[in-house]
Amino acid sequence: MKRLTQLCLVFALTGFAALAQAAPAPQEILAASDLVRNPDFPFGLTNTIIEYRNGQQTDSSTLAIYSRADSSNGQFRNLIRYLAPARDANKLILYSGRDLWFYDPSSKASVRLSPQQRLLGQASNGDVVTVNFAKDYQATSAVEETIQDGERQTRQCYKLALSASNPDATYDHIEMWIASADSRPVKARFYSASGKMLKTAYYRRYQEQLGQTRPTETVIIDGLDPNWVTVMRFTDWVKRDVPEAWLQRDYLPRFKPE
Repeated sequence: MKRLTQLCLVFALTGFAALAQAAPAPQEILAASDLVRNPDFPFGLTNTIIEYRNGQQTDSSTLAIYSRADSSNGQFRNLIRYLAPARDANKLILYSGRDLWFYDPSSKASVRLSPQQRLLGQASNGDVVTVNFAKDYQATSAVEETIQDGERQTRQCYKLALSASNPDATYDHIEMWIASADSRPVKARFYSASGKMLKTAYYRRYQEQLGQTRPTETVIIDGLDPNWVTVMRFTDWVKRDVPEAWLQRDYLPRFKPE
Protein backbone atom coordinates (compact mmCIF):
# COMPACT_ATOMS: atom_id res chain seq x y z
CA MET A 1 0.00 0.00 0.00
CA LYS A 2 2.85 2.34 0.93
CA ARG A 3 4.53 1.55 -2.40
CA LEU A 4 1.31 2.35 -4.30
CA THR A 5 0.94 5.67 -2.47
CA GLN A 6 4.52 6.60 -3.35
CA LEU A 7 3.94 5.78 -7.02
CA CYS A 8 0.75 7.89 -7.10
CA LEU A 9 2.64 10.80 -5.57
CA VAL A 10 5.43 10.47 -8.15
CA PHE A 11 2.93 10.42 -11.02
CA ALA A 12 1.10 13.44 -9.61
CA LEU A 13 4.28 15.46 -9.21
CA THR A 14 5.42 14.46 -12.69
CA GLY A 15 2.10 15.57 -14.14
CA PHE A 16 2.26 18.95 -12.40
CA ALA A 17 5.84 19.43 -13.59
CA ALA A 18 4.83 18.64 -17.18
CA LEU A 19 2.00 21.17 -17.00
CA ALA A 20 4.35 23.79 -15.59
CA GLN A 21 6.84 23.16 -18.39
CA ALA A 22 4.07 23.31 -21.03
CA ALA A 23 2.83 26.74 -19.93
CA PRO A 24 4.66 29.40 -21.98
CA ALA A 25 6.43 32.26 -20.25
CA PRO A 26 4.53 35.59 -20.20
CA GLN A 27 7.05 37.29 -22.50
CA GLU A 28 6.78 34.42 -24.98
CA ILE A 29 2.99 34.80 -25.03
CA LEU A 30 3.38 38.53 -25.74
CA ALA A 31 5.93 37.94 -28.53
CA ALA A 32 3.65 35.35 -30.16
CA SER A 33 0.79 37.86 -30.20
CA ASP A 34 3.05 40.42 -31.90
CA LEU A 35 3.57 37.95 -34.76
CA VAL A 36 -0.20 37.66 -35.14
CA ARG A 37 -0.66 41.44 -35.36
CA ASN A 38 2.37 42.21 -37.54
CA PRO A 39 4.16 40.57 -40.49
CA ASP A 40 7.87 39.88 -39.98
CA PHE A 41 8.77 41.62 -43.26
CA PRO A 42 8.33 45.17 -44.67
CA PHE A 43 4.72 45.94 -45.53
CA GLY A 44 2.15 48.63 -46.17
CA LEU A 45 -1.51 49.10 -45.35
CA THR A 46 -4.25 51.70 -45.10
CA ASN A 47 -5.53 52.74 -41.67
CA THR A 48 -8.94 54.43 -41.61
CA ILE A 49 -9.64 56.06 -38.23
CA ILE A 50 -13.23 56.99 -37.34
CA GLU A 51 -14.27 58.83 -34.19
CA TYR A 52 -17.75 58.39 -32.67
CA ARG A 53 -19.48 60.34 -29.91
CA ASN A 54 -22.70 58.87 -28.54
CA GLY A 55 -22.98 56.63 -31.58
CA GLN A 56 -22.58 59.46 -34.10
CA GLN A 57 -19.52 59.82 -36.34
CA THR A 58 -17.73 63.10 -35.57
CA ASP A 59 -14.43 62.87 -37.46
CA SER A 60 -12.25 60.60 -39.58
CA SER A 61 -8.78 60.32 -41.11
CA THR A 62 -7.23 57.92 -43.60
CA LEU A 63 -3.54 57.09 -43.42
CA ALA A 64 -1.12 55.10 -45.54
CA ILE A 65 1.29 53.17 -43.29
CA TYR A 66 4.71 51.92 -44.43
CA SER A 67 6.51 49.69 -41.90
CA ARG A 68 9.70 47.73 -41.55
CA ALA A 69 11.46 46.26 -38.54
CA ASP A 70 14.80 47.64 -37.40
CA SER A 71 17.38 44.87 -37.77
CA SER A 72 19.22 46.05 -34.65
CA ASN A 73 16.35 45.77 -32.15
CA GLY A 74 13.30 44.27 -33.89
CA GLN A 75 11.09 47.29 -33.26
CA PHE A 76 9.18 48.71 -36.22
CA ARG A 77 10.04 51.94 -37.96
CA ASN A 78 7.13 53.65 -39.69
CA LEU A 79 6.36 56.31 -42.23
CA ILE A 80 2.74 57.50 -42.18
CA ARG A 81 1.16 59.59 -44.94
CA TYR A 82 -2.20 61.31 -44.60
CA LEU A 83 -4.59 60.45 -47.43
CA ALA A 84 -7.72 62.17 -46.08
CA PRO A 85 -9.25 64.55 -45.20
CA ALA A 86 -8.09 66.81 -48.03
CA ARG A 87 -6.80 69.47 -45.62
CA ASP A 88 -4.24 66.98 -44.28
CA ALA A 89 -3.33 65.14 -47.50
CA ASN A 90 0.39 64.32 -47.82
CA LYS A 91 1.32 65.38 -44.30
CA LEU A 92 3.75 62.86 -42.86
CA ILE A 93 4.61 61.25 -39.53
CA LEU A 94 7.94 59.47 -39.12
CA TYR A 95 8.56 57.04 -36.28
CA SER A 96 12.18 55.91 -36.33
CA GLY A 97 14.04 54.59 -33.33
CA ARG A 98 12.68 56.59 -30.40
CA ASP A 99 11.99 59.70 -32.49
CA LEU A 100 8.55 60.72 -33.73
CA TRP A 101 8.36 63.59 -36.23
CA PHE A 102 5.44 65.36 -37.92
CA TYR A 103 6.12 66.99 -41.30
CA ASP A 104 3.81 69.49 -43.01
CA PRO A 105 4.71 70.06 -46.70
CA SER A 106 3.01 73.48 -46.68
CA SER A 107 5.37 74.87 -44.05
CA LYS A 108 8.34 72.61 -44.91
CA ALA A 109 8.84 72.15 -41.18
CA SER A 110 9.19 68.98 -39.11
CA VAL A 111 8.10 69.03 -35.48
CA ARG A 112 8.91 66.46 -32.84
CA LEU A 113 5.87 64.69 -31.36
CA SER A 114 5.15 62.51 -28.36
CA PRO A 115 3.72 59.01 -28.89
CA GLN A 116 1.17 59.85 -26.18
CA GLN A 117 -0.30 62.79 -28.12
CA ARG A 118 -3.75 62.18 -29.58
CA LEU A 119 -3.94 61.94 -33.34
CA LEU A 120 -7.71 61.50 -33.61
CA GLY A 121 -10.25 60.61 -30.96
CA GLN A 122 -8.77 58.01 -28.62
CA ALA A 123 -6.08 57.00 -31.14
CA SER A 124 -2.71 58.43 -30.11
CA ASN A 125 0.35 58.66 -32.33
CA GLY A 126 1.67 55.55 -30.59
CA ASP A 127 -1.50 53.60 -31.40
CA VAL A 128 -1.29 54.33 -35.12
CA VAL A 129 2.32 53.24 -35.69
CA THR A 130 3.15 49.55 -35.95
CA VAL A 131 4.78 48.30 -32.74
CA ASN A 132 6.05 45.07 -31.26
CA PHE A 133 4.84 45.21 -27.66
CA ALA A 134 7.46 42.66 -26.59
CA LYS A 135 10.19 45.17 -27.46
CA ASP A 136 8.77 48.01 -25.32
CA TYR A 137 7.12 46.12 -22.45
CA GLN A 138 7.99 43.37 -20.01
CA ALA A 139 5.26 40.83 -19.29
CA THR A 140 5.50 40.08 -15.58
CA SER A 141 2.60 37.66 -15.11
CA ALA A 142 0.13 35.52 -17.05
CA VAL A 143 -3.17 34.40 -15.50
CA GLU A 144 -5.76 32.29 -17.32
CA GLU A 145 -9.10 34.06 -17.62
CA THR A 146 -12.28 33.70 -19.70
CA ILE A 147 -13.62 36.94 -21.22
CA GLN A 148 -15.90 38.19 -23.98
CA ASP A 149 -14.07 39.48 -27.05
CA GLY A 150 -15.00 42.48 -29.21
CA GLU A 151 -17.56 40.39 -31.08
CA ARG A 152 -19.19 39.08 -27.88
CA GLN A 153 -17.66 35.63 -28.22
CA THR A 154 -16.26 33.82 -25.18
CA ARG A 155 -12.48 33.41 -25.28
CA GLN A 156 -10.10 31.56 -22.99
CA CYS A 157 -7.16 33.92 -22.57
CA TYR A 158 -3.91 34.62 -20.82
CA LYS A 159 -4.21 37.93 -18.99
CA LEU A 160 -0.78 39.57 -19.10
CA ALA A 161 0.49 42.40 -16.89
CA LEU A 162 2.88 44.54 -18.96
CA SER A 163 5.19 47.24 -17.64
CA ALA A 164 7.12 49.65 -19.85
CA SER A 165 10.74 48.58 -20.26
CA ASN A 166 11.91 51.93 -21.65
CA PRO A 167 10.89 55.57 -20.99
CA ASP A 168 9.71 56.11 -24.57
CA ALA A 169 6.94 53.50 -24.45
CA THR A 170 3.54 55.00 -25.21
CA TYR A 171 1.95 53.73 -21.98
CA ASP A 172 3.27 53.16 -18.46
CA HIS A 173 1.61 49.78 -18.11
CA ILE A 174 -0.93 47.62 -19.92
CA GLU A 175 -3.24 44.73 -19.16
CA MET A 176 -3.56 42.51 -22.23
CA TRP A 177 -5.70 39.46 -22.89
CA ILE A 178 -4.31 37.02 -25.47
CA ALA A 179 -6.21 33.94 -26.63
CA SER A 180 -4.50 30.84 -25.26
CA ALA A 181 -5.51 28.70 -28.26
CA ASP A 182 -3.95 30.78 -31.06
CA SER A 183 -2.05 33.77 -29.56
CA ARG A 184 -4.53 36.29 -30.96
CA PRO A 185 -4.71 39.56 -29.05
CA VAL A 186 -8.27 40.00 -27.79
CA LYS A 187 -8.40 43.00 -25.46
CA ALA A 188 -6.11 45.51 -23.76
CA ARG A 189 -6.37 48.21 -21.12
CA PHE A 190 -3.86 51.06 -21.17
CA TYR A 191 -2.78 53.00 -18.07
CA SER A 192 -0.87 56.16 -17.16
CA ALA A 193 1.94 56.26 -14.61
CA SER A 194 -0.58 57.46 -11.98
CA GLY A 195 -2.65 54.32 -12.51
CA LYS A 196 -5.45 56.03 -14.44
CA MET A 197 -7.05 53.79 -17.06
CA LEU A 198 -6.80 55.75 -20.29
CA LYS A 199 -8.57 53.46 -22.72
CA THR A 200 -9.69 49.93 -23.55
CA ALA A 201 -9.02 48.36 -26.95
CA TYR A 202 -10.60 45.34 -28.61
CA TYR A 203 -8.81 43.57 -31.49
CA ARG A 204 -11.33 42.03 -33.84
CA ARG A 205 -12.50 41.17 -37.38
CA TYR A 206 -9.74 38.67 -37.97
CA GLN A 207 -8.98 37.98 -41.62
CA GLU A 208 -6.27 36.23 -43.60
CA GLN A 209 -3.70 38.91 -44.47
CA LEU A 210 -0.11 38.40 -45.64
CA GLY A 211 0.06 34.74 -44.65
CA GLN A 212 -1.55 35.04 -41.19
CA THR A 213 -5.00 35.55 -39.68
CA ARG A 214 -4.72 39.09 -38.29
CA PRO A 215 -7.01 41.64 -36.62
CA THR A 216 -8.25 44.12 -39.22
CA GLU A 217 -10.06 46.38 -36.77
CA THR A 218 -9.26 47.88 -33.38
CA VAL A 219 -12.03 49.46 -31.31
CA ILE A 220 -10.78 51.94 -28.69
CA ILE A 221 -13.07 53.09 -25.84
CA ASP A 222 -12.27 56.06 -23.64
CA GLY A 223 -11.41 55.21 -20.04
CA LEU A 224 -13.87 57.75 -18.59
CA ASP A 225 -16.54 58.15 -21.27
CA PRO A 226 -17.69 54.82 -22.81
CA ASN A 227 -19.67 56.77 -25.42
CA TRP A 228 -16.42 58.13 -26.91
CA VAL A 229 -15.25 55.42 -29.29
CA THR A 230 -12.55 55.37 -31.96
CA VAL A 231 -12.34 52.63 -34.60
CA MET A 232 -9.20 51.86 -36.63
CA ARG A 233 -9.79 49.73 -39.75
CA PHE A 234 -6.85 48.18 -41.59
CA THR A 235 -7.15 47.45 -45.32
CA ASP A 236 -4.98 47.14 -48.45
CA TRP A 237 -2.33 44.99 -46.78
CA VAL A 238 0.65 44.45 -49.09
CA LYS A 239 4.16 43.10 -48.79
CA ARG A 240 6.38 45.84 -50.17
CA ASP A 241 9.79 47.42 -50.08
CA VAL A 242 10.16 50.25 -47.56
CA PRO A 243 13.44 51.96 -48.50
CA GLU A 244 15.78 53.05 -45.73
CA ALA A 245 15.74 56.58 -47.18
CA TRP A 246 12.02 56.91 -46.37
CA LEU A 247 12.78 56.46 -42.68
CA GLN A 248 15.14 59.43 -42.39
CA ARG A 249 13.95 62.81 -41.13
CA ASP A 250 16.04 64.68 -43.73
CA TYR A 251 14.23 62.80 -46.51
CA LEU A 252 10.71 63.89 -45.54
CA PRO A 253 10.63 67.00 -47.81
CA ARG A 254 11.61 64.81 -50.79
CA PHE A 255 9.23 61.94 -50.16
CA LYS A 256 7.04 61.15 -53.18
CA PRO A 257 4.35 58.48 -52.75
CA GLU A 258 4.43 55.69 -55.30
